[in-house]
Amino acid sequence: MTSVDVAVNDAVRKLLDLLAADASGEQLAHVPVAARSAGLSDADHQELARATEVALRIRHTLTEHRRREAELRALFDTASDLSKLRDLDEVLRSIVHRARMLLRVDLSYLSLNDEAAGTTYMRVTDGSVSSLLPRLRIGHGEGLGGLVAQTAHPYASADYLSDPRFAHTVSIDDAVSAEQMVGILGVPLMLGSKVIGVLFAADRQRREFTADEVALLSSLADHAAIAIDNAQLLAETRRANETISAGNEAMRRAEDAHDRLMELVLRGGDVAQVAAEVAEVLGGGIVFFDAAGVELARVAAAAPPVVGTGNAPVRSGFAGAASAKVTWPEEAVAASRAAGRAVRVGDQWVCAVLAGPELLGSLVLTGRAALDEADRRLFERACVVAALLLLLRRSVAKAEDEVRGELLTDLLTAPDRNPAALLARGRRLGIDLAAPHAVLIAHVDGVPRRRLAMACGRFATLVGLHAEQVVLLVADGDPAELAARLATSLSASVEAPVTVGASGPAAGPAALAAAADEARRCVRSLLALGRVGHGAALADLGFVGQLIGDRTDLSGYVRATLGPVLEYDARRGTDLVATLRAYFECGTNLTRAKDVLHVHVNTVVQRLDRIASLLGEDWQTPARALEIQIALRLHQLHG
Repeated sequence: MTSVDVAVNDAVRKLLDLLAADASGEQLAHVPVAARSAGLSDADHQELARATEVALRIRHTLTEHRRREAELRALFDTASDLSKLRDLDEVLRSIVHRARMLLRVDLSYLSLNDEAAGTTYMRVTDGSVSSLLPRLRIGHGEGLGGLVAQTAHPYASADYLSDPRFAHTVSIDDAVSAEQMVGILGVPLMLGSKVIGVLFAADRQRREFTADEVALLSSLADHAAIAIDNAQLLAETRRANETISAGNEAMRRAEDAHDRLMELVLRGGDVAQVAAEVAEVLGGGIVFFDAAGVELARVAAAAPPVVGTGNAPVRSGFAGAASAKVTWPEEAVAASRAAGRAVRVGDQWVCAVLAGPELLGSLVLTGRAALDEADRRLFERACVVAALLLLLRRSVAKAEDEVRGELLTDLLTAPDRNPAALLARGRRLGIDLAAPHAVLIAHVDGVPRRRLAMACGRFATLVGLHAEQVVLLVADGDPAELAARLATSLSASVEAPVTVGASGPAAGPAALAAAADEARRCVRSLLALGRVGHGAALADLGFVGQLIGDRTDLSGYVRATLGPVLEYDARRGTDLVATLRAYFECGTNLTRAKDVLHVHVNTVVQRLDRIASLLGEDWQTPARALEIQIALRLHQLHG
């Protein structure tokens, strides 16, 4: 081993040691720079640079996983505090502090509304350095916080003092300047449709807040609202002597239900288990839907009648008082989302499952024509727990999607680099890439690709984004039939026409990558033909697909059309292709064809019979004959 090889190995070990020690990215990036002085060749240095890039990606992935774990742990801790609820101020301070830690901001604070004065005032701050912010009162509609309190919508500003969207006042701007705040995010604290306050996160430098950060802060705000609501219920119970017994019983029941549900979620319970727990607590049937109307779980509720075909969500309306059957109540979900409360439709109750303004799903309660206020609020709190469960599932799914997406990208970009490693990675994810799979590509305009990929998830063995396209691997089924069925189902799911191109079945990395290229050509051909919202395989399009595809495979078309005849000629030393060409050139006239071929007419008939046995009895139908003549011409031009 040369000294250069030793230097390269030492540098790679150094990278691994630094990763194990959780070193910074700067320390990792310094390894190839330091190794350069050891006299490495350009090729060795490039190889070491690639190893460093992999190490940096691993470090980034580990950092992201730790961040997600910290977020989930903080949500669990917050939920645990709420289930105990000893002191309102203590819980609010904990939520504000966790908001600051999770969003990595310089300060966070929470305000509560004063309805009589029409203002919102600071209740808890964390990270404040001036006396102005804790004493600040904001009128509804004033500044960012006043606008959140007035509209019940979250607002964010990367640079508040220079942002013209907000009504600036001297008192607010003085407090912002004293704290040196620049980027600010505020989300409403909601009790039903009523805004009771605002939760803020702020940085002392310019900052663009992401949608995930808005959702996380909104979830914490929902927990804060629950804490305030529980405290208010306790106060009302103490003041109302005549309702002490009933109020305490409702509170104990709510706390017990909340504890049971939270304990179930913290133990890793799934959607079906949470639905069963809610059904038991409320003494009715529960149907759990996701945001698109796909049923996730059903407990003690009758199944809906079959409407439509395929796997698209059934949207035939909402079962009324005369029926216990439940389909997705789309209009009722919209009404609950707008009201921020459970709504009654017929003899059933519907509540939207929200994380801030985002719709995550919905719960339908059956068998309870009437709900008192305590049970209605308990039902609504169950939806908050359901929202936490769906957020956790989304975080886990996001991590799994990243791993699956990396496998799909490597499979389609470099299938020949290390096929054995690709097959092993697939087996770790429960996917046998050596088995035949249909490869499909879905295309839609006006819908985010990630949303389309999520809708594809229930149909595919592996699904992900590659080259700005949604790619699916499906283990069973004819590709053409799958493409047609998926186009119909996905169009209903995303409410937009989805075009699906298919290829395969193919087995093994190289064949799957080639099938993906063919499926991509099929999608482009369908779009060029104006068949938006349809699904097909490239073979279904015949020569038309080859003519307008972006990467024409003429040899493949000739093999697909004339393959049996070409193989017969090669095996037997015959020239049936010449007979076929002469037959069509003579306008399918047997007499003229036998003169061109210089054989007896019976010989021509015998050869045509042999061709029919190879190509099928329908070879002379107009459509088949046209494709065969085009293939003959292409074969002749290609020599």
